[in-house]
Amino acid sequence: MMDAKRAHADMMHNDAEYRREYEALGEEFSLVEAMIQARLAHGLTQAQVAERLGVAQPAVARIESGKNVSLKTLRRYAGALGCKLDVSFRPAEG
Repeated sequence: MMDAKRAHADMMHNDAEYRREYEALGEEFSLVEAMIQARLAHGLTQAQVAERLGVAQPAVARIESGKNVSLKTLRRYAGALGCKLDVSFRPAEG
């Protein structure tokens, strides 16, 4: 049985369409990873963040999915972690 990391590596290597679609989501994946890493660095579970936000745990899971998340929500999430949201623009690569 192939694990998810191995399957992803194989698809990235062998399937150009998969690779293009995955790379197009790079910024979204980076945001999701940053949110989850910040939460973990503060030693918090989704349930604990939810309590701080006054929402149910599934709402935090949706926020951490990175889909259709407003700046207001990101600011609240960062505040619940004791962090400050930092959004920046940088020159496009290539």
